Amino acid sequence: MQKLEIQDNNSLRANVFKELEQAILNGNFAPGDSLIEQRLSAELGVSRTPVREALRQLELEGLVKTIPNKGAVVIGVSAKDILDIYSIRMKIESLAARWAATNITDEELDALREVVELQTFYVSRSDAMQVWNLDTRFHEIIFEACRSRPLRHTLSGFHHYIQKARELSFKTAGRARLSVEEHRAILEAIASHDPDEAERLTELHIAMARENVAGNLGEVNG
Repeated sequence: MQKLEIQDNNSLRANVFKELEQAILNGNFAPGDSLIEQRLSAELGVSRTPVREALRQLELEGLVKTIPNKGAVVIGVSAKDILDIYSIRMKIESLAARWAATNITDEELDALREVVELQTFYVSRSDAMQVWNLDTRFHEIIFEACRSRPLRHTLSGFHHYIQKARELSFKTAGRARLSVEEHRAILEAIASHDPDEAERLTELHIAMARENVAGNLGEVNG
């Protein structure tokens, strides 16, 4: 972590939270690690108050737990959490694709096509990290196109929480190429305004991703 710039109190609290949350999700803090207010405030260059508030928010998010005489201890995202999230995504992200097939605009379809073409290019360059970066954008466009704020908010949170698992999945040999092929099929179904096919293909896409992630869970929690 790096020291945060001077800012107003609300921005400072939010940025301390984001910094600590990202460190947990990236694995910089492992499950069982103690988060010491004084040490964190020194590392971030802030007072202990925003750190204390960030730790409370992290506890509400389920990422840390306050233990008597020990303070805040990292829980993180477990292997079961990750697999559960993928299972839930299979059901509700497929619903988002179904609604997107009906509600998507021409501009959003153009953006979706551009993402898939860029992913295809980076697959040809064996650049899995760029494919992964664009994966988030592909799904975000569908979340927006489904025209459901609650669904978009829920799915965006899920993607954020499993970012490390998703990154490792894309580094698995052949997964980036297959993922882009699956994206292209979903795109074609949405462009054809075929909600049944968009829903079916999205559920299959996430099921394939879940199967691949299951084989990488040792690295996620390592």
